[in-house]
Formats: sequence, structure tokens, C-alpha cells
Amino acid sequence: MSPYVRKVKTTSGATAVQIVEKRAGVRRILEHLGSAHSEADLAVLMQAAHDRLNAGQQAFDLELGLGSGSADPVPEPALGPAVVTGTRSEVLWEVLMGAYARLGFDALADEAFKAMVLARLVEPASKAATVGILEDLGVPAPHRNTLAASLRRCQGRDYRDALAKACLAHSLRTGGSAAMVMYDVTTLHFENEDEDELRRVGMSKEHRVDPQVQVGLLVDPGGFPLEVHLFEGNKAETTTLVPVLTAFQARHGVTDMVVVADAGMLSASNLDALEEAGFSFIVGSRLTKAPYDLAEHFKRHGDYFEDGQILESRRAMGTGKNAKDRRIVYQYSFKRAKRDNRNINLMVDKAERIATGKAPLKKARFLKVTGAEKALDQATIDRARQLAGIKGYVTNLDPDKMPGAAVIAAYHDLWRVEASFRMTKSDLKARPVFHYQREAIEAHLTVVLAALAVARHLQDATGTSIKKLVRTLRPLRTVTIRIGNQTITAAPAIGPDARAILDRLPPINAPGH
Repeated sequence: MSPYVRKVKTTSGATAVQIVEKRAGVRRILEHLGSAHSEADLAVLMQAAHDRLNAGQQAFDLELGLGSGSADPVPEPALGPAVVTGTRSEVLWEVLMGAYARLGFDALADEAFKAMVLARLVEPASKAATVGILEDLGVPAPHRNTLAASLRRCQGRDYRDALAKACLAHSLRTGGSAAMVMYDVTTLHFENEDEDELRRVGMSKEHRVDPQVQVGLLVDPGGFPLEVHLFEGNKAETTTLVPVLTAFQARHGVTDMVVVADAGMLSASNLDALEEAGFSFIVGSRLTKAPYDLAEHFKRHGDYFEDGQILESRRAMGTGKNAKDRRIVYQYSFKRAKRDNRNINLMVDKAERIATGKAPLKKARFLKVTGAEKALDQATIDRARQLAGIKGYVTNLDPDKMPGAAVIAAYHDLWRVEASFRMTKSDLKARPVFHYQREAIEAHLTVVLAALAVARHLQDATGTSIKKLVRTLRPLRTVTIRIGNQTITAAPAIGPDARAILDRLPPINAPGH
């Protein structure tokens, strides 16, 4: 009969855990694992016993009854009680380190920097709290001063350049392309009143009046991060794009690039600057000129469009000698039209309540105020309904190089930048709360860039968000037990959710594989 695990009461009232076998009706004790004086000790010893058996066989018999096969208690083994000497979240840590290695980030050869990046994925915090997080995980934790020294090295040795090159290499290995990138800007605020050269009060998407910095993020069409750049808080968004693209081009030697950005980047001078720098672009177009661009359609077909219909026009953008003929692609969507009309109805209702005195006077899109008179602006309402469901895109790409449908499809992937920003600001807590000098903020963003890359890689590989991955794997603790002079390592039981994540991961052994 194969060896099996046996629990039996000892003379002292503890529970001994043994590995035994039975031959010809005679039970023989192969090994005493120790005696448990609590349910926790018993669970640890049982896990250790299972691991011992599994090391030599795939299946074993398990007797769960105390004293099974014998009515008499056995003497207390001489080995002494089992003592747990340490636990660690080894499964989670190995997954995070494997992702870090696959991306090629180990080339930095900075264990403190790696520790900061991986700890941020588990629980974003200050340098002092990061030490505690690493200790809780049961992994080597650098001293706080060592982490600070690593941040200084990060700037002095330009870690961001090495990370950006590794990120592009990973993107290319996984189907990305340096020929098309996506860009957006977000703001990170500081809860203090004092401005400096970097932290300035500016246009805030969150409508804050605190000093802030702007962060530009460049990603591939799948949303994997390629570059992150820091700008003054009051810098116009439209002026951040060319410096970021130029830096990307110089870093990687790319000569033919298409950048996709939202309508916030749209200005005639900005598009001219992009074109003069040799870049192609696809940007969202505001609809103020759409009635003129689509005048022929409205003349022939009225407000009727087919769902998914694409129309193209050309328009001079800019003034005077700087005006340039631009290609505009429009698409109508029935789903978008329903959403637009619903929003128009809400705004009309708001304006009507103000016009009839049922709501206090405030700014409203469809309200016309003439002296003391308030009324609905019917012309504006009619124009809005005429354009409901229409979305415009501006590009300098010729139709033979990129048809209208491809232009629209490329722009629709822009949500991936927004998704990466949400991950950066929520899961990774990118706001540099504990940093005030530019170099420290830059180093902090370099840590965030690396953490975002690891998070996106793991999410793409497993189909699981980084938050859920950490929540699933972190409780799986590897336990080290001392029994007398013996030390035993007990691995955790892997449940179905954790197994599903682990089975989807690529091998750890080499970057890109």
C-alpha cells in the first residue's frame, strides 16, 4: 500500500502528523512530521506532509480520522513542536519578477529599483511604506536609504531610456508597431498652494485649482506604454505632442510615424508643426465646421444617414498663408445618434427650465439671453440635432495610403491610452505625493512607467486586471517550518482562480518568450 498521511493524538493531547505505510496488515511509521498544538500548526504540518508525499508520487491515500487504525494514543515524538519560522507570498512575487524579466528590465541590474516597481504593483506607497510592504510579502526589503539612492541612480543613469527601448522591443515582439503610436495627456495635482517652475496651476481635467504637473503618455495600438514625459502644469496640451514624438523618433531611429490623438490636440498650428516635423497624424475633429463640409449631403439627402456611413471632405485649416488643405473623414453611427439626442434632450430641458423661471439663471448651451429675456436658442438646437451621430477625424494621410474606415478604426483604439492612464492613476497611484523636486518627480514617473508596463503585460497575458491578479495570488503563502533540527518548506494549495492565471503566463526563462 502506498504511503499516506496519518493524524493521531499523542499522550500530551497534541495531534501528531505522520507519514506511514501498511504492508501485510502491519502499519509502519516512515516519518514523524511533528505535533500540532493548534489548528494552525496542524494545517501547516498537513501541508508539509502532502508536499513530502507529492515529491515522490502523484497520488496518495489520506486518513483524516484522529488515531485512525489504532485505539491507543502514541507517545510524543522526540522532535518537538512544529514552529513556523517564516511565510512569504512566493507565488505572487515569482509572477511579478517573471514579468519584469520578460520585459528585459533586469538589464538595469538594480534590485532596489525592481523592488520599488514590483511593490507598487502590489500596494502603491511611499518609500518607507514600501519597505513594510516587501517585508509583509516575505521578500528581501532594501533599506529606505537604499531606495532613495536607487531613485538618484534612476535619473543619473537615465533608466527611462533603457526602459523605453525595452518597452518598444516588447511591443514589436507582440505585434505592435513603431509606425503608429497613440498619445494623450493627463494632470497630477499637488495639495499645496505654492507654485514653482514645474508645479503650476493650469487647465485641469478634474477642475482643480491646485498646482499640478502634466504627464504625456505614448502607447502602442494595444495600449502598451512606450514613453512617459513630464511637463509644467500650465503648459498647453497641444504643445506637448511634438516634443514627445521627436524624443521617441530620436530614441528609436523611427522615420515614418503616424500619431493618433484626441480633439484636444487639434489646432491648425499644432498640425502644421507635426507635419513640418515629418509626422503623419489622425486627430479628432470638432464639429463646428461639419455643416459646411457636409453641405452637399444635407442638400441631397437631408438629415438621413445610413448606419456606419463614411463621408469625406477637404477644408482649409489655418489662416492666411499658413492655411493648409486638410482631409476630413466623417462617420455616422446610429448608436452615437441615440446617445447624442438623449444628451441634447437633457440640455434642452435644462435650458427650458431656466427660460421659464423654474431654475435659476446659469450658463446653458441652448439658452439665449437678450437683455432681461430668456428663450430657447432653436437654431442651435436644430444644428445640434442635424449633427447627432456624426464624428469627425482630421488626417494628413492620403486615402490610398489609409482609407477612411482604417482612419476611423485607428482613432477608435485611442481609448487604450485612456485605459492605461486610468490604471496609472488608480491602481498604481501615480500622483507624486511624496516628491517635490523635478528630479525626484521624474524618477517617480520612471518607476510608474515600469510598473505600468509590467501591469499591462500581465493583464494582456492573463486576461486579468493587475488588481485582481494581486488579490488572487497574494494570499498564497509559502510556509517555512522548523521541527527540531529539520526545516520544511510547505507550498500553498493553488485554487482554480489562481491556477487559471498561472496557466496563462508565458515561461519566465527569457525576455520576450
